[in-house]
Amino acid sequence: MHPINIRKAHPDDLEKLLEFEQGIITAERPFDSTLKEGKIHYYDIEKMISASHIEILVAEIDSEIIGSGYARIEAAKPYLNHETYAYLGFMYTDEKHRGKGVNAKIINSLKDWCRSKDISELRLDVYNDNNPAIKAYEKVGFKKYLINMRMGL
Repeated sequence: MHPINIRKAHPDDLEKLLEFEQGIITAERPFDSTLKEGKIHYYDIEKMISASHIEILVAEIDSEIIGSGYARIEAAKPYLNHETYAYLGFMYTDEKHRGKGVNAKIINSLKDWCRSKDISELRLDVYNDNNPAIKAYEKVGFKKYLINMRMGL
């Protein structure tokens, strides 16, 4: 088996990262009827690559990008006992490489970056019915914390 390398994303990765973004959106559409039809974007990946408060990582095997994820430093609510936290997102693994621990490797590298920035808490959002994603996040140590509820009128 070829080793999985984790590295910081750079502008040359943009085309592949835009493909991954569409893969995430396609996977999430069944969980969210409020997403617009057609091609949409969740992120401004080009700006995120150069932002100092965001770390976008990619996973590679033999120089082929097979996964992605980011950590974004956010201000915590003033009533919490920490000033900042990191929000994780853009977690994607190419279908051909799922089950190889790619997501865990990316998260572990993002955790290292967060520690280097004195961040003590990570957060992320996942759709309630997305059981495979929930299991993957629980496997690396995340715990359910809050349920976000909504109602259409």
